[in-house]
Amino acid sequence: QVRLVESGGGLVQAGDSLRLSCAASGTSSRYTMGWFRQAPEKEREFVTSITKRGGITNYADSVKGRFTISRDNAKNTVYLQMNSLKPEDTAVYYCVADPGYYGVEQTNYDYWGQGTQVTVSS
Repeated sequence: QVRLVESGGGLVQAGDSLRLSCAASGTSSRYTMGWFRQAPEKEREFVTSITKRGGITNYADSVKGRFTISRDNAKNTVYLQMNSLKPEDTAVYYCVADPGYYGVEQTNYDYWGQGTQVTVSS
């Protein structure tokens, strides 16, 4: 099992940047990792994922070119660098992990963090 703890959320203005972190207990290199988000009154949606050694990354079309996922397995941490933030990026962001899956289906991820709120004002 792995426990995931997100940090770095907050209130920013449109156009600003923010970096989220997700610290994993245990050995994070055993897991693919990623981020989902859920805006108020909307379905939870896939944002991005990264394979165990970081060789493959996936992004939702809505964040391509603005968000970057990375990982530091020595620190058991995955990061989400978010640039050019928009009000529509406002959501609770959840870190996820799985022993092998790195696709877009949330039900296939075994482990979830508690979430961190990101609010982007216009």
